[in-house]
Amino acid sequence: MNKYHQILSKVLDQGKTQTNKKGSIRYLLNEPLHLTPADLLDIFESHGIARKKLKSELRLFMQGERQVEKYRDVGINWWDYCGSILVNSYPTYLEKLPPLLARINREKRNSKNYVLFLGETNAESNQAPCLSLVQFQIDDGELVLSAYQRSSDANLGLPADIYHLYLMARQIELPLKSITLFLGNVHIYENNIERTRELLAGNEDVRFDLNV
Repeated sequence: MNKYHQILSKVLDQGKTQTNKKGSIRYLLNEPLHLTPADLLDIFESHGIARKKLKSELRLFMQGERQVEKYRDVGINWWDYCGSILVNSYPTYLEKLPPLLARINREKRNSKNYVLFLGETNAESNQAPCLSLVQFQIDDGELVLSAYQRSSDANLGLPADIYHLYLMARQIELPLKSITLFLGNVHIYENNIERTRELLAGNEDVRFDLNV
């Protein structure tokens, strides 16, 4: 079982139950997820991820594209519920990523912590980023990427965020040592619990509901 599926299994087996405005969830707090390149390969080979769409999504984020129609044009429709414009969402913050990546590639300082903050407080938003911070560090010539995620939909959001972080790491001209996510609240919605069990049992065609 790959490390992503291990998290799903742990939420099912050990998670507590909570109800919020989106429905009931089974959740765990403050879960670390440490991934080496071998772990990432294991996840990408054994779990279906919409790689092409996620590459296009990150590219549009980094361009600061806020028009939902532009995402729909490349086959991404999971932002349709936000309306016509992404307000203070991922593009607002990830458009700062290209100059940060260029700076890292230019400097490559072992003593420097390069940080991208996402999600200002008290800002009007129709979809506040669940990913709150990404930190890039260099250790003995290798890239160590760390990320804090305030809230993680384990079925839909988490695999997408893992792949986005991997794509960020690939844009840095250093070998990747590890990606570590710190999941403040990682959860499975009640209406996706049985389908999660099916996924872990080997059903690769299972589809999950988007809860908004």
